[in-house]
Amino acid sequence: MNMHNTIGNIKFKKTLGQNFLFDSVLLAGIVDDSELSNDDVVLEIGAGAGTLTMALAKKAKTVIAVEIDHELEPYLNRSLIGINNVQVLFANVMKLSDSEINALTAGEFKIVSNIPYYLTTPLIMRFLESSLPLKSMTLTVQLEVAKRLTAKPNTPDYGAITLALKMRGEAVIKRIINKEQFHPKPKVDSAVVHLQIKDDIPTAKNQSVLCKFIRAGFAMRRKTLLNNIVPTFNISRMDALEVITSCGLDANIRGEALSLNDYIMLSDRLTEIVKVL
Repeated sequence: MNMHNTIGNIKFKKTLGQNFLFDSVLLAGIVDDSELSNDDVVLEIGAGAGTLTMALAKKAKTVIAVEIDHELEPYLNRSLIGINNVQVLFANVMKLSDSEINALTAGEFKIVSNIPYYLTTPLIMRFLESSLPLKSMTLTVQLEVAKRLTAKPNTPDYGAITLALKMRGEAVIKRIINKEQFHPKPKVDSAVVHLQIKDDIPTAKNQSVLCKFIRAGFAMRRKTLLNNIVPTFNISRMDALEVITSCGLDANIRGEALSLNDYIMLSDRLTEIVKVL
């Protein structure tokens, strides 16, 4: 059989973005990147062939593996036999409610996932914007996405998703994974990104205004911040200018030049000057 379509009895589905890892040393390294202890509950999104699931089970207290592909059930049942701290749920994690996830994890948990490329941003935002007791996320993503998640201001990769992570903690790239390590082989290299959720992240007076402000800052990257926030908040140019300059920022500054603290300062000032929802 063609290695790029099947391994053993596993048939890879391009529509589900399935790219599996089998190198035991690499899998152990990803577990180390996850900074797990034997008291941790892990939510693994995408059990796939079960190789990472087995590696996680050696370290964590409990692994709850959510897999969308029901056809993998007989394979996972065989590969995970005798491993008593793993629960496999065949479901679409994006359709699980917070209460359903809370029922599965029964408290604080960590996410570890080799995310299908097409699901990366929606999945990250689904958990970051929830009130679930999430402790960390360790995600294998496309290298170019990893660069966006960990980018610095005034760089091409810096964007709203970077700040979404910054609002919850600090994201770092733990390792680069060559595309040759995956089966089937994707077109690009990947990276493991670890986000440690922190409790002491600065917050805005109105978090919804902050999120809206951040989205506005990157809405049209070639436009100045001033020109982006006027239509977003339906405010006058004079009010927008007052918000920016009263924070000690240049009137022509662009959104990609601002740190999270800058955005918090600006959104707080906007809340003071203009009645916004």
